[in-house]
Amino acid sequence: MTDNTPGLNGMLKQLRLGTLRDQYQPLADRAVQEKWSYPRYLQALCETELSERQSRRIERLLKHSKLPSSKSIEALDQKQLPASVRHQLPALLEGHFVDRAENILAFGLPGRGKTHLVCAIARELILKQERTVYFSSTFHLVQQMLIAKRDLALENLLKKLDRYDIVILDDIGYVQQSAEEMEVLFTFLAERYERRSLMITSNLVFSQWDRIFKDAMTTAAAIDRLVHHSTILELTNESFRMKEAGDRLEKN
Repeated sequence: MTDNTPGLNGMLKQLRLGTLRDQYQPLADRAVQEKWSYPRYLQALCETELSERQSRRIERLLKHSKLPSSKSIEALDQKQLPASVRHQLPALLEGHFVDRAENILAFGLPGRGKTHLVCAIARELILKQERTVYFSSTFHLVQQMLIAKRDLALENLLKKLDRYDIVILDDIGYVQQSAEEMEVLFTFLAERYERRSLMITSNLVFSQWDRIFKDAMTTAAAIDRLVHHSTILELTNESFRMKEAGDRLEKN
């Protein structure tokens, strides 16, 4: 089937139907060979366009998420995770915690795979459900909020962050713990409470969070908000980094 319609490419370009413009002729040839009806041909065109748009949308979501590209579910050695975490993982990958504005809190010593685990979950939710995610070290996000506060733009930054289904705060224990940092961090946690999900990694257990928030009352209030609707993942396994180093030594 050969297209003789003048200006069709131009019209499809004007309508921003780039995939249709590229695919209508190959699909038309296939339609002739396989004796498709007109509705079947039209459906195939629409499916091709929608599939390409979805791919581009997911690509944008991954780019804007700032997730480390290497921390995927495929690269996660799930056999090395504690049994309790492996048991919790399938339910978390279903993403219902996001619909309920619940949090995921991952605790463990350095090298246990906390960051990889939460990033892998978030990446799957982007790929499978097109969730919006933003990843940042806690220190970096706090510095952004301090700058925004100085410039009288903190409310705008909080509104921007509120657009994300999930915000990942990595290494919450490494905040410098000044009074100003404590204040903006608590403000952010309080803003998302029961409205949006957080995924937080920490090498400090709750009893040590007074190092972050200094004030006992603020510490208790922050923990109360985070724990109220949350899943806690305790990574008590061997250090992934130590294991990888040991494996390299054995090979050498």
